[in-house]
Amino acid sequence: MACARFLTLKIQFSGKVRAFSALMSPPSTAIFYDHHGPPDTVIKIIKLPPVEIKANDVCVKMLAAPINPSDINRIQGVYPVRPQPPAVGGYEGAGLVHSVGSAIRDLSPGDLVMLSPPSPGTWQTHVVKDKRFWHKLDKDTPAEYAATVTVNPLTALRMIEDIVDLKSGDAIVQNGATSMVGQCVIQLAKLRGIHTINILRDRPGSDEAKEKLKKLGADEVYTESQLDVKNVKSLLGNVPEPALGFNCVGGNAASLVLKFLRQGGTMVTYGGMAKQPITVSTSSFIFKELTLTGFYLQNWLSLHRNEELREMLDYLLGLIREGKLKYDMELAPFSEFHTALDKTLGKLGSQPKQIIKF
Repeated sequence: MACARFLTLKIQFSGKVRAFSALMSPPSTAIFYDHHGPPDTVIKIIKLPPVEIKANDVCVKMLAAPINPSDINRIQGVYPVRPQPPAVGGYEGAGLVHSVGSAIRDLSPGDLVMLSPPSPGTWQTHVVKDKRFWHKLDKDTPAEYAATVTVNPLTALRMIEDIVDLKSGDAIVQNGATSMVGQCVIQLAKLRGIHTINILRDRPGSDEAKEKLKKLGADEVYTESQLDVKNVKSLLGNVPEPALGFNCVGGNAASLVLKFLRQGGTMVTYGGMAKQPITVSTSSFIFKELTLTGFYLQNWLSLHRNEELREMLDYLLGLIREGKLKYDMELAPFSEFHTALDKTLGKLGSQPKQIIKF
């Protein structure tokens, strides 16, 4: 096998020495933490020794892996599903097959693959996992999109498809509209003939952000201060009152989503960036009959088979290859991981999604 390493082992049986060769991965450089805590203090970049590639294993040379907020929470020790340290960071990623175990027949060195289902340990140069974790992709799929399509775009797709039976002509309202999920919601809704009302926080550059979202297909975009009016629905124009709202912020930004919702509407919370509780008026429950629910992708993944998951991801990657789905991200060389981490932690102002490029 190309570029494979072999370790010769000797085992003695009944006085005879028998030698065999074990297929080994290359050494790996990894983003590692040996205890939970603030990522910028507990993370180390270390060298890991080669590991054995068993019969059903695939060794992948990583090309790209994102830094997601959930990755940060895992390192902090506050995320519900997390590996126990010592551990390598990361949960999504894509790369090229380097070598395969003896039982693998449908993957070969050079194939482009992504982790599906996602799995811990992607922040390293070489990853060895059982074949069931790797999904082969068309070679013209951009690696940075393959590396990021599961956590955020799939969240957007499933929230649009699963919560409310939306029809063409309906509307969605969301806060956090410049996030990767928010950008995907706009484009996936547009493909279905569904309008979007989008809420941004007030910040420098908000006018440019509005224009970018409108180019993606947003119908209406407002900053939070623009919605400090008695009747926000007077701003809708020809857009119908939304049946569905998405909240990833909390606090006042969640209250603004609720104000837009029509009678019997539903707000889905999938994040809480402001770390503030959601306050709902009694009249919203009694007279407007609003429904509040949550969405957690890990629960969806645990209820669906790999085949269903991969059908969804292939659909999204097909849209990406056709130019119908895109989102902001910034590629960061592996050697500049700490700068990318600072950007993710908000130390350098508002930044696009950081993608480690190996």
